Amino acid sequence: MIMPVIPPIREDIKLLRAALLEAAKGAGQTHPNPAVGAVVVKNGKILSRGWHRAAGCPHAEIEALRGLKDASCAREATLYVTLEPCSTHGRTPPCTKAIIHAGIRRVVYGARDPNPRHAGRADKILKNAGVSVTGGILEKECALLNEVWNKWIATGIPFVVAKAGMSLDGCIASPPGRRWITSEESRLDAMKLRAGCGAILVGGETVRADNPRLTIRGIPAADQPWRVVWTRSEKLPRTSHLFTDEFREKTLVYKNVPLREVLKDLGSKGVEKVLIEGGGHTLGEAFDQRLVDRVVFYVAPVLIGGGVPAIAGRGAGSNEDGIRLDDVTYQRIGPDLKIEGRVFSQKP
Repeated sequence: MIMPVIPPIREDIKLLRAALLEAAKGAGQTHPNPAVGAVVVKNGKILSRGWHRAAGCPHAEIEALRGLKDASCAREATLYVTLEPCSTHGRTPPCTKAIIHAGIRRVVYGARDPNPRHAGRADKILKNAGVSVTGGILEKECALLNEVWNKWIATGIPFVVAKAGMSLDGCIASPPGRRWITSEESRLDAMKLRAGCGAILVGGETVRADNPRLTIRGIPAADQPWRVVWTRSEKLPRTSHLFTDEFREKTLVYKNVPLREVLKDLGSKGVEKVLIEGGGHTLGEAFDQRLVDRVVFYVAPVLIGGGVPAIAGRGAGSNEDGIRLDDVTYQRIGPDLKIEGRVFSQKP
């Protein structure tokens, strides 16, 4: 058998970036599947492209193979795909079988599939069929595209985003007579955060003090996430918006349940991403238990003093034990500063 000439790694990176552009088209639309992109290449030329559009639709590899002008074009070609091809039958047949049948002679993929049912199986199946396999190209970028799905599928626990709007001195409670600390621009940006999550979680004290709606406003056609109340008290006002408005069937209350167990239950309901909005005690517990994956804070240029801290709880025992962020970004939104970063220090 004549094996294909292996192109230099630089060429692999270039072509896998093309697959990443395809995968990005499906971001946020494929639950409960990951976003995946693929391209079929022969003699250095991209012959077809594909991306996974929604659960139940063909996977990216199949889309790319079907996009060829002639099925024979796949023979001796290379398939670039952002995620290790699936090897089991779910809503659709395994992609490994289609790849082998098409005559693809080399597969280059980005991230290994974190799903325990699939992880590493494609390599063995494809190699046993005579297909050359190269994995781990642009692995970080490919994994980051599906960071939410990766955690949920591997652990059953949703990806957790901690969000807070605060004063410059870290307070989240406004003085009497003023409801909002951050600007209207920041609040609209936060609505986009809500729209991208399957659940919004607050503590019981937030419900009692603020009577929040936890709805999505200003974003047409956005689905209403679950509204979750985590409380240690039985005393929640039954007249609260969460229990009386048009979305009351989307409200869940967990009483005297560890926060980690709440997240596990939400994960079992198919919730991949949870936005924890407070208050300070709830956010503090989430950080103390090392449950947070990403942080989004909106900081207003105002000093309040004497208020409720954004993050309560027991806190870190030392600076070395503190939770640190990676890939931090800073964005000016109206008069406020949006600080966002990925948690990378999960030291217990």
